[in-house]
Amino acid sequence: MMNSKLIILALGLLYGSYSFGQQKKWTLKECVNYAIENNITVKQGENTLLSNNQDIIASKGSFLPSLGITASHNLSLGNRELFPGQFVDRADNSTNIGIGINQTIFDGFRLTNLYKQSQLTLEANQLELQRIKDDIALNVVNNYLNVLFNKERLGIAKAQYAFSEKQLGQVQELVKAGAQPKANLYDAEATLSRDAQQVTVAENNYNLALLTLSQLLQVAYSGFSVEIINIDKPSTALLYDNVNAILNFAMENRVEIKVAEKNMENAALGTEISKSGFYPTVTANYGFGSNVFFTNLTDTEQAFFDQLNQQKGQRFGLNLNIPIFSRFQNKTAVAKSRIQEDNSKLNLQQTKLNLEANIQRAFTDAQAAFKAFDAAKQSLKSQTLAFTNAKERYDIGVLTAFDLEQSRVQLINAESSLINAKYDFIFKIKILDFYMGKPLTE
Repeated sequence: MMNSKLIILALGLLYGSYSFGQQKKWTLKECVNYAIENNITVKQGENTLLSNNQDIIASKGSFLPSLGITASHNLSLGNRELFPGQFVDRADNSTNIGIGINQTIFDGFRLTNLYKQSQLTLEANQLELQRIKDDIALNVVNNYLNVLFNKERLGIAKAQYAFSEKQLGQVQELVKAGAQPKANLYDAEATLSRDAQQVTVAENNYNLALLTLSQLLQVAYSGFSVEIINIDKPSTALLYDNVNAILNFAMENRVEIKVAEKNMENAALGTEISKSGFYPTVTANYGFGSNVFFTNLTDTEQAFFDQLNQQKGQRFGLNLNIPIFSRFQNKTAVAKSRIQEDNSKLNLQQTKLNLEANIQRAFTDAQAAFKAFDAAKQSLKSQTLAFTNAKERYDIGVLTAFDLEQSRVQLINAESSLINAKYDFIFKIKILDFYMGKPLTE
């Protein structure tokens, strides 16, 4: 009875550990979304947007009048000369209370342009944040494909090891039967050892690819795994026929172009803000207040609140300030703003040139990658037939073990070349999808 309980407990622990070991497999979409949501640069960009929103609120508030309450109390002690040669020990208490309102009426449109500039800054930073997210998504896709690539390489290495293991068993039987020399057994064992080493290398590369992706996502590497996507036969349907369609779409929609355009608008507003220094400014103000005064030289002064009520008054003001000479400050500010405006135009041109060059290169790379992929398929087909023929000839004793191994190595190289070409082609197409604004997770 006790043994039965121990067996049941052991099975329960085994099942529990097995269930715990069934870790979550991350899909490509989950990886991209998680990377974007948890990336530090993205969070910093989001905080920048929050700050920009506060700048907009502050610029709106600049149009409103300012309101303030002032209160002060002054105490003066010491001798005072009331008349020539006559001094008294005097103590004065003076209290002033008031409320003031100030309003800018005209400032050369400076406040209006500052408000527009704060809105443009927010829009530009929103676009910049989207660009950062796009770059992160492309980086995640690249690393995810690298995991799939190394997974396939590992599968081929294991298949080759299994084949060599089977081949070793056949050679052992033939050597025992005297049909083959013992040297062939040594060759088969050496081949199996090399294949075991290749499996180890492939496993290490696969684990390193997983580690790189997990570090990019900032998640624990232990137990991390991804969902395997079957990418067996990429076709010409993925290719783009004309680069002009990609260029036209990118020039109209890519965020880096829009950011450069927003920066150009922002620089133009900066010039207008600098010009406001040449305009006169008009401000208005209003004040309401009262004061109370006490001294120790008389005891006939009215009470505090009586004085406060009797001495209240209002003040209205209209101020005009016309700049005549600012020691070249306004002139140099406008000149520098115009230089910045020219630089923003040049930056837009450079951004367009860079984008065009990148798209042209990506399009050419995709075309070349597909040709390499198609050639690798044909090469693998030929090498598979050649190896099948070599195996048949080896089995009947016409071909040596060395020649069979050479044929097998060529087959392995062809398989590896096909995997390299396939994933290279897929990633190059993903880059073109990126410029066309298509979802990278599909």
